[in-house]
Amino acid sequence: MNETRQLYVEQRVANEKKSALIAYLLWFFLPMLGVHRFYLGRWMSGLIMLALFGIGTALAVILIGYIPLTFVALWWVIDALLIPGMIRRDMDEMRARYMWESR
Repeated sequence: MNETRQLYVEQRVANEKKSALIAYLLWFFLPMLGVHRFYLGRWMSGLIMLALFGIGTALAVILIGYIPLTFVALWWVIDALLIPGMIRRDMDEMRARYMWESR
């Protein structure tokens, strides 16, 4: 791959990458709803997180709802460490896709 194509690919990746700041703001201000996962393109896990939060909230009245809420809270805390890796993985996938397209 020549230098011009490589610069083109890197520019596209830089323009289309997800913002870590936005991801962390969504993570912080909308806790346990999975909105940060939707933003990062992790739709299925975002839906699962949202569903567990809804089920846990609905069942909290009879005290069994605290089990899924605890699971979602732990998942939410761990996601704080996973967000940079998710962004990096997306950038690597974009880079590979654009390099393949530019052949």
